[in-house]
Amino acid sequence: MTALQDKRIAFIGAGNMGEALIKGLLQAGQVRPEQVIATDIRTDRLDVIHKMYRIETLTNNEEAATKAQILLLAVKPQVMDEVLTGLRGAVTEDHLLLSVAAGIRTAFIEARFSHPTRVVRIMPNTPALILAGASAITSGRHATEEDLKSTQEVFEAVGRVVQVEEKLMDAVTGLSGSGPAYIFVLIEALADAGVQMGLTREVATLLAAQTAFGAARMVLESGEHPAKLKDMVSSPAGTTVAGLHVLEQAGFRGLLMEAVEAATRRSMELGEE
Repeated sequence: MTALQDKRIAFIGAGNMGEALIKGLLQAGQVRPEQVIATDIRTDRLDVIHKMYRIETLTNNEEAATKAQILLLAVKPQVMDEVLTGLRGAVTEDHLLLSVAAGIRTAFIEARFSHPTRVVRIMPNTPALILAGASAITSGRHATEEDLKSTQEVFEAVGRVVQVEEKLMDAVTGLSGSGPAYIFVLIEALADAGVQMGLTREVATLLAAQTAFGAARMVLESGEHPAKLKDMVSSPAGTTVAGLHVLEQAGFRGLLMEAVEAATRRSMELGEE
C-alpha cells in the first residue's frame, strides 16, 4: 500500500508540469484515473487533459478542493496569491498543499489561511516532462513525515527526489531548476563543433545528446566521482586531455559555477518580490 492509496489529488493548474505529474503518476500506477482531478482557466486545455488521461476536470478550484485530500499548486508564482485567496473557503486542516511555484516559500502559503496548513514545497525541473526529472522537496511548519512521504511518492513518478532545508531551495533552483538550460547549450555547442568539423547537423546533434545522456547515466549508476570518470576517458597525451586543456584555459568550470550562483541569486530576488 502506498501513501497515496485511496487519496484524491487535485492539480490546481494543468499546464506542462501539472500534466507531467499526472502522466507520471498514472503510468507508474501510483494512482488511478478516478483519484485525479485537474483544474485550469482554459477549457480547451481541460478538454485535452480529460480525453488523454480520462480524469475529472473542473474550472472551479474550490470545488476541486472539496473533492480531494491533496492539492498540487501548479500555477505561476505571479497568480499564487489570487489562487490561494480563492481556496480559503475550501481548504481545511485535513488538506495537504504541494507547491511547485518557483520562489514561493511555505510561510507565504501558510499565512494565507487562518488555521495551521500542511504545506510541502517542491522544485522540479523540466525533464519531469519525460519522467526524468530532478526534484527537491522541503516541508513547511505543519507538514508531517507522512506528508513528505506522500510528496516523495508523487515526484518519484517523474524522476529522482531529494529532501533539503528550505533555505537551500534557491540553490536547487540555480542548479537543477535552471540546469537543463545549461546542458542544452552544451549539447548545442558540441553539435555546432561537430558540424564545423564536417559532420551533418543530424549526426552531430545525435552524438552530442547521446554523449550527454550516457555520461549522466554513468555518474548516476556507477556511484563514482565525476572526476574519476573523467580520468577514465583521459589517456596520457591523448585527444581528451587536449580538449580539457582548452576548457580549463577558458574557465569552463568556473563559468558554470558562476551561472548557478547567478541563477540562485535571481531565485532569491524573485522570492523577495
